[in-house]
Formats: sequence, structure tokens, C-alpha cells
Amino acid sequence: MDKSTQYKIFTDPVHGFIHVPKGLVLRLLDHPYVQRLRRIRQLGLANTVFPGAEHSRFSHALGALGLMQRVLNHLRERDTTITHKEFESTLVAILLHDIGHGPFSHTLEKCIIRHTNHEQLTLLLMEELNRQFQGRLDTAIEIFTNRYPKKFLHQLISSQLDIDRLDYIRRDSMFTGVQEGAVGIDRIIRTMRVHQGNIVIDKKGIYAIENYIVARRLMYMQVYLHKTVLAGDKLLLAILKQVRDLLRQNAELPFNSQALEYFFRNGHASAKKVTNKMLDSFVDLDDNDILINLKYWQSFDYPVLRDLCRRFLNRDFFRTTFLDKKPTDKQLAKWRKQTAISLETMGLPSDRQTVDCYLFHDYSESEAYTYQSDGIWILQNDDVAVEFSKASDSQHIIALTRPVIKHYVVHLKDLTFHEA
Repeated sequence: MDKSTQYKIFTDPVHGFIHVPKGLVLRLLDHPYVQRLRRIRQLGLANTVFPGAEHSRFSHALGALGLMQRVLNHLRERDTTITHKEFESTLVAILLHDIGHGPFSHTLEKCIIRHTNHEQLTLLLMEELNRQFQGRLDTAIEIFTNRYPKKFLHQLISSQLDIDRLDYIRRDSMFTGVQEGAVGIDRIIRTMRVHQGNIVIDKKGIYAIENYIVARRLMYMQVYLHKTVLAGDKLLLAILKQVRDLLRQNAELPFNSQALEYFFRNGHASAKKVTNKMLDSFVDLDDNDILINLKYWQSFDYPVLRDLCRRFLNRDFFRTTFLDKKPTDKQLAKWRKQTAISLETMGLPSDRQTVDCYLFHDYSESEAYTYQSDGIWILQNDDVAVEFSKASDSQHIIALTRPVIKHYVVHLKDLTFHEA
């Protein structure tokens, strides 16, 4: 049979041609749950800093699918037994691994549906798809949840060196133009092995792994936790907080999105009890629902909401100031007072509720590599696997295992921080 009749070919700017198998995988790719990812930016608000970062969760899911095919084929060449069912199910798991993301990806995680994260929502949606496809996703769900006997298949989905990370670091680096995020994917894939049921890396691939870990740290510092991205995140959250405050005050505030209105009118929406209506409304949401409502709300006569929406749409963000340490209560009280004075100057209310929409204290935390419970293992010449930080001759790798915690304040630009 001609290969072209078995696959649908997509052209990806990062990995080249991607062959999507016809049948279950292609049917899932065409499903509304996956197509919705075209309307969700992979990097949330990073495009406000890096203009090229317009790529979607869909392109990431498709890229990860292509990489997974390459890895599974390579492992088969290295005499690892992977059945057709396991091959297909692993492709399904990686294709669907992000369908639980909401608008603007991580920015609004736990904001739309409380007490949850995108992995939990992904599993709920995979289970719904399994019902629609009469149980054909059983094995994919077992792999996704690490209940399948061949643990290395789950490690390819979720681990310190999974296909998800390999694609998004390389993809995000390319579209942001941050060259420090370039990762030697080909080298990593060619040195992957299955040893005693787990994914390991041949010793000759150790420097590619070192580069991967360093690239991950640099991408967090330069892109994912960029100060302007943090400011944009807080501004968007402030808008949604203001909308909820107005609704609690019985304000007449129309919506241009029925799905978004559902979650605001049902403030109790929580993962502790996910209903069919909740899931249906969630998969109707994407970045467009947020943006169209922000454009709508900036014309209503609610001065704080109008100002916040204007700021977001015109990229008139607050400022982020990183701190040497957690601020004291005295410092926070001083900054709240300064913010209240600025709001009065702007002709806006200066009550605590409004101040909380213009002043935020938080901290960011990132780890380039976590080895205590889920490390990367290097296969030595004597057929013994050694955890990467012990196998590497670079002492700075140990430093990259320590979490980096940075306290910061997002504030109006006229606020001063002499005591910070």
C-alpha cells in the first residue's frame, strides 16, 4: 500500500513533515477538542514581549506527535518491543496531553474551574472521548495515568525528559527568537534506550542532556517568567477578579460569550464536582472568548473594569519589580497606601478591593531539573544506569537542581521601592 494512503502529512516549521496515521489518531486530531487548541496560544501572554510567539497549543500537540513517532520507531530499531496498539495509544496520549488547557494556557489555570489543573481536565476530557470512541482510548488513558505495565511509555509522556518538554522548549525557542533554548533533539532521540523497563540515555548523549537542562533554565528565566509576562498575567487576573466583584454587587454586566458567562454566573464551578454542563462550557472556551469580552467591557460605565481592559488591550501593563526577599507587612501596607493615592489621582476608587486590582505580591518558582523522585538516567559502559547529576562531570548541574524562588511585586509604574 502506498504510504500516502496511510497517513495525512502536515508541514511543521520546527520538525518538518509530520505523518499523522489515518484512523483513530487522525480522527482525534480532527475532533473539536483538539481543533480548539488552534485558538489557544501556547505561551499565553508571551507574545506581548516576543512578537513571534503566536504559535498555538495545536501546533505543539502536532509537533509532539511527530517527535513521539520518531522516538517509538527508534526504540523499535533498538529491539524494544512496542506493539501496534501500544504505538497508536502512545500517539493518542501525547496528542491529547494538553486538551485540558483553558484560555491563555497557564495564565488562567485554576481560575476558570477551581481546585484543578489542566492535567486533571485533560483526563476528564480523554475519558469523555473514550466514551465517544467506544473504549478505543483505554490503553492511551492507562499510559497517560501511568497504569500501563510498560512504564517507559508513560515516561515519554510525562517525566524529566519527556516528548512534551522536548517539543515545547525547541518550539518556544524558535518562535520567541531566544536562541539559548535550542535543544539537540536529534542527538537525544538517537541516544534513548529502554533499560530494565525505563527510558535511559546512552553515555554519549550526556552533553546533549546537559544542554537540554541548561536550555530549560534559560527559557524559564528569559521567557516563561519574564517580568512583562508576569505583569500581563496579573492584569488579566485582575480583570476577571473585577468582573466577579461587580457580579457580586449585582451589576448589570452583559457577556459576549455564553461559555464564559456560565463560569462567572456559576462561581461555584469546581473540580470537586465536574458536571457535563461544566465540561461542555469549558471546551467552548478559548482565547477569543476572553479578548472579545475585554473589548466589550471597556465600553461600559464601570471605571475600574474599563481602565483594566483598556490597559490589557493596549499593552499598558503594570510594572514588575523583583525583590531580594519576601516583603514585610509594613512594606506591603506602605505600597497599598501609595497605590490608593495614585488611584485617587487617576479618579478611581481607592478602597482595598480596588487596590487589590492594581497591586500584587507573588513569587515565581522554577526548577530546571528535579532528580530526587524522577531523574534522568545515563547508561554507562558497564550496562549500569546512573542518575544524571552523578554521571555528569559538570559541577553546575547540581546547582540547576535547586529551585529558584523570586519574590516580586506587580504595581503601578509610579510606585517606588526604596525599601525593597
